[in-house]
Amino acid sequence: MEIRVLGSAAGGGFPQWNSNVGLNRALHEGATRAPARTQSSIAVRGTGDDWLLINASPDIREQILATPALRPAPNSRGTGIGAVLLMDSQIDHTAGLTLLREGAPLEVYCTRQAHEDLTTGWPLFNVLSHYCGANWHEVVPGQAFTLDCLPGVSLRAVALSSAAPPYSPHRQAPEPGDNIGLILTDEDSGRCVFYAPGLGDIDAALADEMAACDVLLVDGTFFTETEMIDQGVGKKTAASMGHLPQSGEAGMLAWLGRWPDKRRVLIHINNTNPILDPDSEPRAVVEQAGVEVAYDGMEITP
Repeated sequence: MEIRVLGSAAGGGFPQWNSNVGLNRALHEGATRAPARTQSSIAVRGTGDDWLLINASPDIREQILATPALRPAPNSRGTGIGAVLLMDSQIDHTAGLTLLREGAPLEVYCTRQAHEDLTTGWPLFNVLSHYCGANWHEVVPGQAFTLDCLPGVSLRAVALSSAAPPYSPHRQAPEPGDNIGLILTDEDSGRCVFYAPGLGDIDAALADEMAACDVLLVDGTFFTETEMIDQGVGKKTAASMGHLPQSGEAGMLAWLGRWPDKRRVLIHINNTNPILDPDSEPRAVVEQAGVEVAYDGMEITP
């Protein structure tokens, strides 16, 4: 099994197009070694040639062009993407489907809750029906499944605690399946990866799931709970947005510290997060904990 990080930033990317604050400004002015990042997405390949795209970010065109394996063969029209799996129905994880409308019908895997959002409040499936079309396949948390385009890999979704997007019909009544984590297992080696770019809470059951995996590729959105408030760019806390910050006694680094024998990587990093700066103290804290910071183009082999 091979995993490629297509995009490692949270919604808006880094730098965010309308921000001249903090690291965004430093990057514009060439005052930081932090590299630019596109919005969060990964691609997975098993023993075949095709790839499973996990989340279709608004930056998917740029990501495909930067990843030769996802491009069509010479003198043909097509793609190396065999199917798309959505972790939720958030705009920054689904809007890229509109950029894939010029190809063959899309094979899209997501939960019933995400599909409901994508046919009502954010009706992408309805829009795509006028172009390439999208065939929906339901992902049921807790049930293992395989994909024809991903031979040699088995998958199992895990329901996570999180709020549905603002446009969801059940925004005020969260349901299991609004947001999922994903366990990908290499059937030959038995090694597995836990992927969760949006993770707001870790309970005992989820901790057991994570403890059984070899690689943890998890939510790195914020370093502190009040990061956006402190920088004057928002009014919401990390928890209210469905993210577990790295710092704090019950933060992501504290949890990841329980599993020093695993490869631990942070992804979906917001443009306000100081760990983007390789010379910052928070980045040093992360690295001293033995945790990596994902970057666009990163390759992970369990």
